Amino acid sequence: MSMEINLEGKILIMGKIVAETGLSIGGGTVGLDIGGLDNPVIKDAEGKPYIPGSSLKGKMRSLLEKAHGLASDDKRIWVVKDEISIHMCNDPDCIVCNIFGRTTRDKPYPSPGGNEIKIERKNVTPTRLIVRDAVLTEESEQRLRDMKTDFEFTEVKWENVIDRITSAANPRQMERVPAGAEFEFEMIYNILNESDKKNLKEVFKAMELLEHDYLGGSGSRGYGKVKFKYLKVYWNSRADYENGDVDIEQKEPINGEYTTPASIVKNFEKIIEKIKV
Repeated sequence: MSMEINLEGKILIMGKIVAETGLSIGGGTVGLDIGGLDNPVIKDAEGKPYIPGSSLKGKMRSLLEKAHGLASDDKRIWVVKDEISIHMCNDPDCIVCNIFGRTTRDKPYPSPGGNEIKIERKNVTPTRLIVRDAVLTEESEQRLRDMKTDFEFTEVKWENVIDRITSAANPRQMERVPAGAEFEFEMIYNILNESDKKNLKEVFKAMELLEHDYLGGSGSRGYGKVKFKYLKVYWNSRADYENGDVDIEQKEPINGEYTTPASIVKNFEKIIEKIKV
């Protein structure tokens, strides 16, 4: 079963992500040289680290699934055999499915425990949330260039894993973006109906949850604490696109003085009144 899709407008969310502790989002290894890094961070073509939109969006989805009690195997389908599973259901009112999309598979992989969840192809709906790659701010780029770190934009942290039985040591090198680095980010949230306005609050809740979790790898060892700052939220209606009135530099943010995820969640009803569908 398909649903009618009518774009009523777009929410643009912009701001900065601040790494409050070292950030490690893995990239591909560049070689097998002796003494090479065990876990390099992902970098762009200019060698500058960035936060992939897929990493940010995936973490937000995972946290919302847990917050809504949707992280158990009986509520998830496996999209990569024995490795990756996500929540997917046919509930037309499911907040997670409506924010992140419902592109069901005819034959998802069975769970490692052997429980196969069959999802019929109905209530298919597109993702509302688009997450761009977050790039280093110019200020952070210059600051990292000036720092006396192991590489131009990153530091190397030595770690030592100790075998609890034999006491054997296994030292390794972890590449990280140093604490204090700031990234510019942008998300776009499509409003297709009235319920999408209400569900927008969940996007900011996911950001709030992420601030109390971690982004990237080695979070349990102190890596990846981030904070969203200086948030600006803009509303472009369908009429604005028809009239060419979409330049956000000519508009006031609808979130006003509320520039953190927590303050936006707390004052969401005031903000949502400015979204006219």
